[in-house]
Amino acid sequence: MPQKQESLHMLSVRREARLKKLAQVRPFIAGSLARVGVRCGNPSCRCASGQRHEAWVLTSKEKGRTVTVHVPKGMVEEVAQWVAEHRRRKQLSREVSELGERMIRLFVRASRGAARNRNRVGSTPAKRCATRKASSPSSSCG
Repeated sequence: MPQKQESLHMLSVRREARLKKLAQVRPFIAGSLARVGVRCGNPSCRCASGQRHEAWVLTSKEKGRTVTVHVPKGMVEEVAQWVAEHRRRKQLSREVSELGERMIRLFVRASRGAARNRNRVGSTPAKRCATRKASSPSSSCG
């Protein structure tokens, strides 16, 4: 059992480390930054013949629909950092949640094992044999 408590402690330490990382406040934004080709509408422009202009957009979901926002060229690097920060936070949140679930499962496993051991301590071999015979007549107790 001490090994399981050690593991529970280690999971707790790992979870706390991720929570500290989540506490670092930096700008973030949900969505994906994408480069797209656009036409300006001028019939004599190169984009009219297929060579499109470069533009950047941020796409995200709002109430199940895709929303697209134009990102000015001067903000592309900054918005890319915001998107990366959102992904980092999302990954950290997932890890914190997974560690919490693993801690619960480990605790339950350890508790069940401790309960089984408590039940065994108070019983004598004769009592255990009588219990086995009652539950399974083909049990081979001495």
